[in-house]
This record gives sequence, C-alpha cells and structure tokens, in this order.
Amino acid sequence: MKAVKEDGKEGSALFSLADINAALAKAQISPVQHLYTTEFPYADRPLVLLDLHDRRALVDWEQRSVVWSQPKDTAASAEDWEPTSRNLAFVRAHNLYVTDSSGRTTAVSSDGSLDIEYGESVHRDEFGITKGTFWSPKGQRLAFYRMDQSMVTKYPQVDISARCAALDPDPYPMAGETSHEVSVGIFDVQTQQTVYLQTGNPKDRYFTNLAWSPDEQTLYLIELNRDQNHATLDAYDARTGQKIKMLLEERNEKYVEPLHPIQFLPWDATKFVYLTRNRDGWNHLFLGLTPRTPSPKGEGVTNLTKGDFEVIDLLGFNEKDKTIIYTSNEDDPIGCAVYSVDMKGHRKRISAKEGWHNASLSPAGSYIVDNWTWGGNAKCGRMIDLYPTNGKGRPISSEEGARGMRLLTAPEPWADFAVPEIRVGTLKAADGVTDLYYRLVLPTDFDPSKQYPAIVYVYGGPHAHNIDSSRHYGVRGWDVWMAQKGYVMFCLDNRGSEHRGLAFEQATFRRLGVEEMKDQMRGVEFLKSLPYVDASRLGVHGWSFGGFMTTSLMTTYPDVFRVGVAGGPVIDWKYYEVMYGERYMDTPQQNPEGYAETSLLAKAGDLQGRLLLIYGGNDPTCVPQHTLSFIRASIDAGTHPDLFTYPGDGHNMMGTDRVHLHEHISRYFDDHLK
Repeated sequence: MKAVKEDGKEGSALFSLADINAALAKAQISPVQHLYTTEFPYADRPLVLLDLHDRRALVDWEQRSVVWSQPKDTAASAEDWEPTSRNLAFVRAHNLYVTDSSGRTTAVSSDGSLDIEYGESVHRDEFGITKGTFWSPKGQRLAFYRMDQSMVTKYPQVDISARCAALDPDPYPMAGETSHEVSVGIFDVQTQQTVYLQTGNPKDRYFTNLAWSPDEQTLYLIELNRDQNHATLDAYDARTGQKIKMLLEERNEKYVEPLHPIQFLPWDATKFVYLTRNRDGWNHLFLGLTPRTPSPKGEGVTNLTKGDFEVIDLLGFNEKDKTIIYTSNEDDPIGCAVYSVDMKGHRKRISAKEGWHNASLSPAGSYIVDNWTWGGNAKCGRMIDLYPTNGKGRPISSEEGARGMRLLTAPEPWADFAVPEIRVGTLKAADGVTDLYYRLVLPTDFDPSKQYPAIVYVYGGPHAHNIDSSRHYGVRGWDVWMAQKGYVMFCLDNRGSEHRGLAFEQATFRRLGVEEMKDQMRGVEFLKSLPYVDASRLGVHGWSFGGFMTTSLMTTYPDVFRVGVAGGPVIDWKYYEVMYGERYMDTPQQNPEGYAETSLLAKAGDLQGRLLLIYGGNDPTCVPQHTLSFIRASIDAGTHPDLFTYPGDGHNMMGTDRVHLHEHISRYFDDHLK
C-alpha cells in the first residue's frame, strides 16, 4: 500500500501484506489474505485497522507491530466500533452489548427477542435510518434504539430450507394498521447505567436523525408524527433523558421527510448545519443555533444555499477556511458536483462541472479525493482527482472549475466491445411545463431504415432516479445487453423521482402511479414518433415500484404494451408498510378513494398482453401477498398472467440467482416481443 503526496506524486510504500502478517505473527494473530478491508481511523497516527474474522487489530506500520487488538464475538451483528475510545457496540440475539477497549463486555439489554429489538435499525429503514447505535464523539456514551414489535401483525413468511417447512414470521405493519413503538436509550460506558429519553406520548411516532453535541452532554433527534406532516428537532439531556428544548419545527400539508442529522460547526459548537427541503421546496443547507440561543420555532435559522437546485449531500467542513463542503446539482439537474459555501452564503464550485462526483473529504477538510465519471466522456471509465477545497491550484486538464491534480484516468472498459449509442434528452411532462429527462439506447449496428421492438425500463418512485451524468448516463448492463440483441431501450424519470425539488416529488401524493403513468405515456408518445420504433412491439419492465408501474401500465394501457415483466411489484398499497405507504398515500382510512384508484386488483381483468410477474419467495419488503393477490384476481377475471418465483430470496435476487433472473426476463421478451 502506497501513499500519495499533496502534489499528486506517488510516495513511498507504507506497508505490504507481508509486513502486516509479520506484525500479526509476532502478536500470535492469524495472518490476513488481503488488504481490501483496511481502514485508517486516525489522521495523525501511523495506525491501520484490520477487521479480522475473530478480532480487531491496530497495526503500527512504522513500528511493524500490533499496538492493540480486541476479540470479536463471531455471532455478533450490527457491530459499531468507535475509534477514539476503541469501544465496540454489537447485537446478539436482538440484545445489545458493549465491549470496552480493555475487553470488558456489558449486556445493555437482556429481554431481546423477535418482538423486542435493541441496537438495530428501526422504522423499516425509512427516514435515512440505516443502523441502531450512535456513539458520542469520544465514545463514552452510546445512544441506541429499542423497538417493541409485540403489537405488530406478523407476516407468515415460510422457510422451505427446513425438512418440514416452518413459519418464519416477520413483524410487518401494513398501512393503516398498528405500528411498532420505538424508544431511544443512552448507555454510559463509565457508569454502566442506561437512561431512556422521556419523549412522552403518543407512542406511534418516528425518532430519527440522532446527533450528539460535541461535548457529549446533549442528544439531538427529529421526532415525526405518524401522519408525517409535522417534525420537530429536539434536544435531550444525555445524563437524565429529560427534554431540554425544541429547536426547530416543520410542517407540510402533504409530508415532511427528515433524512439528515444535524452537524455541528467544528469552529463553533453553538451552531449546526441542517439539511432540509421543507423550508423553500428545495433541499438546502441551513444554519441553526443550539439551545443556548433562543429559536423556539426556527427564528434565527438562515439559508446557506438558495436556488432551484438540490443539495445532494453534506460532505463536511474545511475548518481552516470555515467553509462547508457539499455536493449539488446546481449546474446540471442530472449531475452531482462538489461545492463549498462560507458562512455568508457565498458558493463556489470546486470540482469539474460535468459528471457525477463521489467525493470524500480529508479529516480537516482541506482536501477532496474525487472519484467521478461523466457520460459525455466515452473514452474514459472514471477519473480520480485530488484537489484543495479552497478552489486554488493549477487546473486539472481542461475541466472547468477543477483545480488540483489528476491521480487516475481509467480507460473505458467497454472500448473493445460493440457498445450501442446512448442518447439523453428532455421532453415535457404531462403537465405541459416540467422538463423530464430520458435515456435512449439504440440497438448495436443501428440501421435507421429498420424498425425495432422497444422496451421501456421504469422505476418512477421517490428516492431514486435512472438518468444522470455518470458513466454512460447511468445505463444498466441489462439495457446494453438487450440493445445488443436488437431492442431500443428507453427510460424516463417521471415526476415523483428524486433530486428535482419537493413540488416535483409531491405531484404524486395520495395517488401513486397516476401522474407517473401520464408522464411515462408522454415518453411512449415520443418513442412512437421515432420512425425506427415498431409501435406494435412495445414492452415494459421494472422492479419494486417499477414492478407496480409495469403492471399499472400493462392494465391501464392494454392496447399499447404487448409484453411486460413486473418484478417484486406493489399491487395494492394497503398491503405495503406503514412508513413509506402512509407518507405518500396517507392511510386507507383517510384516503379510501386513492387506495381504490391505485389498486391493481380491480384492473386484473383489463390485461391483454403477456405479463410475467416475478417475486422473491420470502420478500420482506413487498410481501408475496401482493403478487399472489393479483394472480387470484386474474383467475377470477379470466386473464392469464405468467408467474415465476425465487424461493428463499428476498426483494432482490443476488449472486447466480440474479444472473438467472436477467436471463429469464430476457427470454420472456425474446419469446413474446421480438
């Protein structure tokens, strides 16, 4: 492993696999086979972290010695290691444990079960939640989730791997039904005591975006009501669990969706940055104040970024220059570039304007490592740049705005293959005003005098997009494969998809699929206008929300689409889970007309073309009841969709099953559309 100097030149080797294994051998630790999972937890110390099968170890690469190691519980899950204290939180059998740096393990809970879970992700991974433990800055306190699911109806998943198939129940709260109850605890490593936040009633609320104050004395979180139209940012005393103050409050007549915890300014612990789209309809950075300064309902909260664009992610801070580093689509609605903003709101782009940039920030925020691709550069697979966040230095090649040095220019890996032409453009949405982006992939050896079958690949739901400025404009390998087989492949990001502002997303509220289909049909009209598209041979395919859209299009426009393949489809939103379903549809009790209009069960009799439905036999996201209910409705209506299942798989197929899946989808189109 080698270092790169600030001038972009390759430095000397830090260590080799042999060096690491020699150090491990001296400590009587088994050798490692590769260095893929090494981490560097300390910016100012020559220590590399090795996450081994049975332990963690810190190796000093200069001294070639193990300076610390800690055994691991091989039955543990949800491990969360904190580098300052070297304390470890983990879950075993739904109970939470903490092992300190000396190796002492404490059981934080003892009543964990399928019904009661500690330290695990809650609210079905909605609201930006991906885990269930949150260490304080120095690792002396651990905030964690406790989830009580005892009142939630269990969906009867079946485990067929057993000699006699057995029930494998999954607590699954469907829209409008009883949901789980979550509480937030704080475990103090030094006192070995646990307190719970005194959040009060009602119980069926959502707690998300946990954040610690720099002094570890205060825990911040966003509390969201079940209707998801009212959110508050609240501060709690980490020692007592008592509420200190509400800092911010947000309301929206449709929904509020907090996705990002606050982040404190490294140079001023009384101020924090808050990322929200609910204040002006676009995802922007705001500067807020801690409880020491009065701001009961958001007074004093100021915009740091403004405009009709979205801040995509907050990367961190340049402590010396007192600037915030973030990514945004300000210069390209389907792009993602790197910017900085100071405390007066002065913005500056510091990466290249083009492409999709996946950037990581140095600990002090002075430098960016930028791993990026650009659909307009067909000769390059990807680039890696190193540049200062102050925007100074020599230009990188000819990229506008980028100053630093190029570390890598990877050749295009498809350069020696017959790659189809990929076009990107815009067309108007069904509202006649909004621009929508599409991607068109032409068949290999395209002949404009011929007519080709066309397939619409669709997703269409929130929190996702298909077309962006990354390599080949985000095209999927399957689309390219099908183009090589002689299909025109088309994709459109309709209203409701991400990174286009709140109004763009909320256009679908309470009627999921309705406006989305109107937009998709504008895309179909465009396809039909192309002289090389055979309008009598149109297909459609999508997965999850895309499976819902595929089935919706096949049954709503049966004279348009000849063939469809719907994977893991939502069929009726009343079968979907509480958090996602109620955010976009409200409850079936509140919105019976919307649920009835968007249910596909009543449309089963309208099916005319060939429709294949595919689902994972143990799908915990879009449960099998969706697909099976549509098959039942089709039988009752006298229509004949096809059905295929992957026993034991979840919402997505992985490994060789995924290869089989795409072979199966392709064969279906070859058999019935080509």
